[in-house]
Amino acid sequence: MRTRKSVSRREFVKTSALAVAAPTIISASALGNAQSAAASERLTLGFIGIGKQASGHLNSLSGLATTQVLAVSDVHGGRRERAKTMTEKKYDRLERKATVDDFVHYQDLLDRKDIDAVVIGVPDHWHVSIAASAAIAGKDIYCEKPLTLTIAEAKYILDGIRKTKRVFQTGSQQRSEGPFRQACEYIQNGRLGKIKEVWVGVGATSKPCDLPTQETPKDIEWDVWQGQAPERGYNDVLCRKASNPNDYPFNPGWRDYREYSGGYVTDWGAHHFDITQWALGMDHSGPVEALPPEDSKAEYGVQVIYRGSKVSGGDDIVVTHKNVVYEGEYTDPKTGQTKHLKETNGIQFFGENGKLFVNREKILTEPDSILLEPIHEDEIFYFKSPGHREDWMNCIKTRKRPIADVEIGARSVTVCHLINLAYWHGRKLKWDPQAWEFPGDAEANGWRERPRRDKYQLPTI
Repeated sequence: MRTRKSVSRREFVKTSALAVAAPTIISASALGNAQSAAASERLTLGFIGIGKQASGHLNSLSGLATTQVLAVSDVHGGRRERAKTMTEKKYDRLERKATVDDFVHYQDLLDRKDIDAVVIGVPDHWHVSIAASAAIAGKDIYCEKPLTLTIAEAKYILDGIRKTKRVFQTGSQQRSEGPFRQACEYIQNGRLGKIKEVWVGVGATSKPCDLPTQETPKDIEWDVWQGQAPERGYNDVLCRKASNPNDYPFNPGWRDYREYSGGYVTDWGAHHFDITQWALGMDHSGPVEALPPEDSKAEYGVQVIYRGSKVSGGDDIVVTHKNVVYEGEYTDPKTGQTKHLKETNGIQFFGENGKLFVNREKILTEPDSILLEPIHEDEIFYFKSPGHREDWMNCIKTRKRPIADVEIGARSVTVCHLINLAYWHGRKLKWDPQAWEFPGDAEANGWRERPRRDKYQLPTI
């Protein structure tokens, strides 16, 4: 659960009433349109990496009255110029004429003293280096998930953000959107009884990169794009030549390759295993074992074991990485039509009193009556985010921790790394989530990190 303490609805009503009487720290102009806030009141932003996901963030945040985008950075010249031009044109339309500077190297952007916060939307293998440098530079941070490439990076960035006291939002937006909060509340309030098992559908792991070398485009800084990863030749699948991210495939090609990502286990896993931990009340901990499937070539079947969750009544909870995570008859509440569902993406919780399935489109229970009883005012409820980016900006003002604070991102992605290590090495792993180590297992402890190229070592925080 997030740092903000879970309270009953009755207690929330009382505190809300007090909050109404207190002066707000947000200026009245912040409630106006995109032109209304005084320039001195705006949160100044820099964007590092302007691919498909970050372009959406840029489009949304650049139009707010309370923000001002000052600079963008990307090793891809076409994307960089496109982001600069589109943002400046938007400010012209909003009658907020402004120059957006563009930088090849992110450190040049971070050197700008007039930038308050940064949005990081680069491939996974660059997240932690840039986030650490931003924290050192005194910037607050929104960083896309999955937060890290390795377990060692997860512990490093968690410690670094705590040391520098930066406000850090991991881009695990499912904590702010969809029916996931409702699902977690039902589980925390015992609607399913003791939780015995969880199935999580997120897709398969990554593989070693085997792409052939192509000619490197002149406007792409290919060595910098590779960063810490082993040196290899350029291929368009890894970094698209096209300048418009809308022309890219929905899923970036680099995600399939182990040098840059943990595949869908870390990508979608950073969403669904995150929600699993949220529901189990294990945000500040994690599983204690990872068990590989019997078939060493299987793409699904790794299990992680949770111990100490209050919703299990003291018993272990087995969480299994599955292909088909839910199958059954479903009646669409809008059309009344019934169809057979076979879901490969989502989470299904199994309790002694029933089952609950949730993904971004739906929440289902067996029996149906579980969802018919609302959460009562004296029961546990989770913080309701105003929106993932909005929560981050609010916390920059209050200096509180956002709903997907750095520890949330670090611990959620570590679950995904444990699953991948079980697939890649094919053996049982015992894990101590408080010590961040595999107890008494020197070989496995060596898997917590990877060699980095000399000029791309992590900075000292």
